[in-house]
Amino acid sequence: MTKITIKFTSAFLLLNLLLMQAQTQIIAHRGYWQTKPPTTENSLKALENAQGLNIYGTEFDVRMSKDGVLVINHDEHHGSMEISETNFQDLEKLKLNNGENIPTLKDYLEKGKKYSALKLIIELKPINSETKENELVQKAIQIVKDLNLESQSEFISFSLNICQQIKKLEPAFKVQYLKGDLSPLEIKQKGLDGLDYHYSVFLKNPTWISEAKTLGLITNSWTVNDVEIFEKLKNQGINFITTNIPDQLKNN
Repeated sequence: MTKITIKFTSAFLLLNLLLMQAQTQIIAHRGYWQTKPPTTENSLKALENAQGLNIYGTEFDVRMSKDGVLVINHDEHHGSMEISETNFQDLEKLKLNNGENIPTLKDYLEKGKKYSALKLIIELKPINSETKENELVQKAIQIVKDLNLESQSEFISFSLNICQQIKKLEPAFKVQYLKGDLSPLEIKQKGLDGLDYHYSVFLKNPTWISEAKTLGLITNSWTVNDVEIFEKLKNQGINFITTNIPDQLKNN
């Protein structure tokens, strides 16, 4: 291979990398669970399905049981049990709809680690106690570090306290805010890495994506399950889309 050929090949690979980075990338919302047949959101099977899609990442929700175990579940309740008021051994007695046990964060991350190309987007759910939120943050960070998943993990939350606590403890971790009530400049001033807002927020504030880019912030939008909305946001240059239909949007 000649020097000219090597230079051309290197330039071509670099161009492809830059193009990939510029494209809007896809994150599966609570895993990829709208399959045929469907499985249960936030389950290990949904994570496994997402691992086979060749997309950027998968998002999942983390709550803390009464006895301090971090579990994967979107709602405050698991069946009739309120997670924050129930010990893990009792939560574990009730199966998910697909027959799995409710996963712990450790379970989920261990499975996620087996496919390093898929980013693990950890949503820490707010708690009506700053002390409990700080405990949740500390435990989640420790599990990530114990499994050496720092480079594969990113964090999101509706709680500004949670977001800022993560950055305080681990400044290098990527952290995005979900609530939608702060402008890109305010996000930058809070020391966070990006804004991950419902698509309606970006539609009402059409300059926010470009403002965020100028400030060096990450932009993401949830939960985009409409191709037309996806195209609008993509044309504005949004970095990421979180969706229940990752299999459909990844090829658009």
